[in-house]
Amino acid sequence: MRFVFHYPETSGPDGDVLDAGPLHKVAAAAEKAGFDGFSLSEHPVPGARWLHSGGHQTLDPFVALGHVAAATVRLRLLTHLAVAPYRNPFLLAKAAATLDKLSDGRLILGLGTGYQKSEFHALGVDMDERNALFDEALDVLPRHWSGEPFSYEGRHFSARDVIARPRPVQDPIPIWIGGNSKLTRRRVARRAQGWMPMSGGARLSATARTPALGTLPELADAITELRAAAAEAGRDEPVDVLHSYQGEGIRTPDADADRHREAFAEIEKAGVTWLLVSSGTSTARATLDFLEAFGSTYLSLVKGR
Repeated sequence: MRFVFHYPETSGPDGDVLDAGPLHKVAAAAEKAGFDGFSLSEHPVPGARWLHSGGHQTLDPFVALGHVAAATVRLRLLTHLAVAPYRNPFLLAKAAATLDKLSDGRLILGLGTGYQKSEFHALGVDMDERNALFDEALDVLPRHWSGEPFSYEGRHFSARDVIARPRPVQDPIPIWIGGNSKLTRRRVARRAQGWMPMSGGARLSATARTPALGTLPELADAITELRAAAAEAGRDEPVDVLHSYQGEGIRTPDADADRHREAFAEIEKAGVTWLLVSSGTSTARATLDFLEAFGSTYLSLVKGR
């Protein structure tokens, strides 16, 4: 199982999005600690009510992960997650291809359909079309990345005999899809390389407009079903699963380490291949201390780190 560090998010309108530390220094420290990936989320224009009631500030994930790429060598760069319907799919494809090219093939494109009505309205996107627009993006992305001429007729655009260069380094850039619905799992089984189920309880599920997933055994069953569906669809490539770990006490990573190791083992046994953790810190010193402690406690003996 591999580990992703999610940059700590500043909640509410006060404070600064980089209170947890300079992005390039935090990313370099995460790489040194032994993390395999680094992730950022996105809310380009969140509702003020959401932000005042516990929502968080964000950077543009593609721009910011480009900054991370320049400060690191091997970290995978994960958008966790980018909202596909917010963008024309050609602009999404170009941003992803650019980041993959500049990072020498380290992007994992995490995508979701989005859930904030006010954000859809502000961006001029019909929320009722979000699933159709998401599927259009899944159609367009591999065509754009192929570097070959193609045509595509979308709901709101018409592309005739277009071609995009340069190609990304990866073929294809891995697409991981977030959400807990059956529709999400069908999309992953047929068209993506990874699944990002959402954990966090009923309140978060209601806010994000996705079904609550439940217990670890239920997650294990869902993973088994997803991989079986992928095999039935004729796919023989592995399907990654990212799980967000929020075990009590993990923000002091070197305390009660055996309990967390046991939890990690159970999560891996359930079929999870990537584990996401964050520190909840609001100063650079606290963030760097967390990374050092987590790395020395859990990652230093893995893969010779």
